[in-house]
Amino acid sequence: MRIGHWQRMLIGAGLGVALTSAAIAQPPPVRVRGEIEKVDGNTLTVKARDGAQLTIAVPDNVRVMNFVKASLADIKPNSYIGVTAMPQADGSQRAIAIHIFPEQARGVAEGHRPWDLRPGSTMTNAAVETTVGSVDGQVLTVKYKQGDKTDEKKVIVPPDAAIVTYAPADRTELKPGAQIIIFGAQKQPDGTLQAQAVNVGRGVTPPM
Repeated sequence: MRIGHWQRMLIGAGLGVALTSAAIAQPPPVRVRGEIEKVDGNTLTVKARDGAQLTIAVPDNVRVMNFVKASLADIKPNSYIGVTAMPQADGSQRAIAIHIFPEQARGVAEGHRPWDLRPGSTMTNAAVETTVGSVDGQVLTVKYKQGDKTDEKKVIVPPDAAIVTYAPADRTELKPGAQIIIFGAQKQPDGTLQAQAVNVGRGVTPPM
């Protein structure tokens, strides 16, 4: 199976699924959320959101993407999105954040799974089926494949939900003060991390 440029970038960023048995054998990837404090060649010193100081090695060809602010108006029927949310008692999902994938990345990490932004939070990567207004905010119905089944979720998007989309970037974005999220860092025996891809908030803190 051939994959395009965006799929390679997003899979490398940890949003995709393992493609080989060797990848499955590796330790589980680590998600890093924080601010770059120092850049020394290919080594980033990052202050994580929990206050920990992390040392992260990146390669010369590190893949960098920006998250930029978007709005509900940018979410259309059939848009492919990732929804960070809290499950509700009625089975719906209340969005904390939504990231809009570029069309080339449709299908990346499709499905519904636990997420670690908050205790009990979830991530759903899916296509928007319908969108309507409600007293609680916008309501999206999203549909996704999970294994050999197709399922759907109702997503309530309150006014305070953060909405972002992807934009091309390069390693010049990796500088002190940059707010980042790394989806797939690999922990090394010495306690440092290695990452092939870094996502940087351009004017926003990556909300997922």
